[in-house]
Amino acid sequence: MTVPVWLWLATIAGLLILLAIDLFVVDRHPHEVSLAEAGRWVVFYVAMAVLFGAGIWYFEGGTPAGEFFAGYITEYSLSVDNLFIFLIIMTTFKVPAIHQHKVLLIGILMALVLRGGFIAAGAALIERFSAVFYLFGAFLIYTGYKLARGEDEDEEFKENAGLRMVRRVLPVTDEYHGSKSFTRIDGKRHVTPMFIVMIAIGSTDLLFALDSIPAIFGLTKEPFLVFTANAFALMGLRQLYFLLGGLLAKLVYLSIGLSVILGFIGVKLILEALHTNSLPFLNGGEPFGVPTIGIGLSLSVIVGVLVITTVASLIKVKRHPEAVKQPVEG
Repeated sequence: MTVPVWLWLATIAGLLILLAIDLFVVDRHPHEVSLAEAGRWVVFYVAMAVLFGAGIWYFEGGTPAGEFFAGYITEYSLSVDNLFIFLIIMTTFKVPAIHQHKVLLIGILMALVLRGGFIAAGAALIERFSAVFYLFGAFLIYTGYKLARGEDEDEEFKENAGLRMVRRVLPVTDEYHGSKSFTRIDGKRHVTPMFIVMIAIGSTDLLFALDSIPAIFGLTKEPFLVFTANAFALMGLRQLYFLLGGLLAKLVYLSIGLSVILGFIGVKLILEALHTNSLPFLNGGEPFGVPTIGIGLSLSVIVGVLVITTVASLIKVKRHPEAVKQPVEG
């Protein structure tokens, strides 16, 4: 798939316009997002992703389109697991409900920019060292194992090094000042908790990208598809936060489902690495005659695991209400 520079620029410009419109709506009338409003926005962003994928299908064919949809669904599903952490952050910082939408929008925009850097670095690494897929595959299998054991789950949000540095360098107010990120007190500029929360959302998402970026590179090696799948997943994420509401805490088996997906993609990566092996200390630098996993099977497995996980979770909490996860205030 050949992507001209003008298409990159047009795609980024279109995404920025959508985000600018959303930010304008949020800033103009700060309010608590209702389920109906969140639902409309989720449908809108999913429809945009579907239209984008349909365009890829029309101009480039079914294989790139399948890779985009597989990557989009994977990124969206991995991001849903992150929403519980976002809920913990909102609870810890006691963010007013009318400002939560703006916090998520700016935080996720920061995350998209940071992920763009990750994607560029990953693409350059793959182009120079194709054997990196061995490492990516092993990392995803290990991450999936840890996730299945619950080792990556944390009931309490702990500020990372970046946030602690911001607090040391910049004066932070104790109270919120409306939706302002900066304010002046006695003639001195301060940052507000709103600014800290935005950084918390953005930097936390970047940590989650450590497994989601290798995962999507396991489904497509095209940087354009990797970036757009991430962009559409993140853009619809904040509306999903408000739409899911209490349902989010009921997805008690989501981590297990995601661990299966990560493990599956990890195996897919290792099989592809063996199939195109060039490492001199393995099989004399010759490819192995192993089967590879096509994008159609990958998409079916990802969707199937998510459906089974969701249904099993809802059945579990219906029979055992005490199983519902509860965020803990820091």
